[in-house]
Amino acid sequence: MKSANVLEKVLVTGGAGFLGSHLCERLLKTGADVLCVDNFFTGSKANIAHLIGKPTFELMRHDVTFPLYVEVDKIFNLACPASPVHYQYDPVQTAKTSVNGAINMLGLAKRLKARILQASTSEIYGDPEMHPQTEGYWGRVNPVGIRSCYDEGKRCAETLFFDYWRQHNLNIKVIRIFNTYGPRMHPDDGRVVSNFIVQALRGVDITLYGDGEQTRSFCYVDDLIEGMMAMMQSRDEITGPINMGNPTEFTMRELAELTLKLTGSKSKLSFLPLPSDDPRRRKPDITVAREQLGWSPKVSLEDGLKETVRYFRHTLDL
Repeated sequence: MKSANVLEKVLVTGGAGFLGSHLCERLLKTGADVLCVDNFFTGSKANIAHLIGKPTFELMRHDVTFPLYVEVDKIFNLACPASPVHYQYDPVQTAKTSVNGAINMLGLAKRLKARILQASTSEIYGDPEMHPQTEGYWGRVNPVGIRSCYDEGKRCAETLFFDYWRQHNLNIKVIRIFNTYGPRMHPDDGRVVSNFIVQALRGVDITLYGDGEQTRSFCYVDDLIEGMMAMMQSRDEITGPINMGNPTEFTMRELAELTLKLTGSKSKLSFLPLPSDDPRRRKPDITVAREQLGWSPKVSLEDGLKETVRYFRHTLDL
């Protein structure tokens, strides 16, 4: 046990990214001493600029594919490009970040006897035949497709986490993150929420793929961060994997129409062919998160989109 006057030291890899920056902010509010590590491939100093200078926040430029030697009590491993545009730009590096990054962070956690949380993904399930997806579903994933660098990299990372747990009795936590959105998303990351908002604000056609009837479930970033905090603080025997996302399902057409309503845009809908290996349906079963963590999302899609639209209006000056 740490004494009351000693701050808990927490490492966040990928800490300058969309989710990582929100997590760093949330950890600082709990009184933690936060070490934010990022190589700035997709992360941005702008995301954590308001945290620099705080006495309990430290920023380090580092690539997790190389070993890291620091002293911390807990590790949140978020480092990895998470949008198809970014992870397909350098697929070999993406796979290395997931696999070598996991090996390096698990090795660090083993040396320090630290608790470590892996930010895994709903892409574990691929283009699922089970709907909604439960943690017991093994997935339907293409191992040689254009998305495989990310999908299979994250699957291998989960394997490593559970092997370290079985072989070395490491204190692990694994969450599978479904579509999450909110302020600090990258405007050109190719994700559907940022795409639709930016296109609507710029007055260009909103791009839908296929017939626009494929579905996703959208979780606001504040809800997701609370889930991550709850998982890290949970009992040792709760290892996961645990789904984290919003189980309310929307079609892409519904999302586009709501975006047009909230932005007041006159943009039209434009339909293009469906990309390779793009899942038709994606919806989490969050029964385990509710039962084991007492967690479920609170923010509605409309309320979350309002905040996200406000952020992009300010950021893009539109």
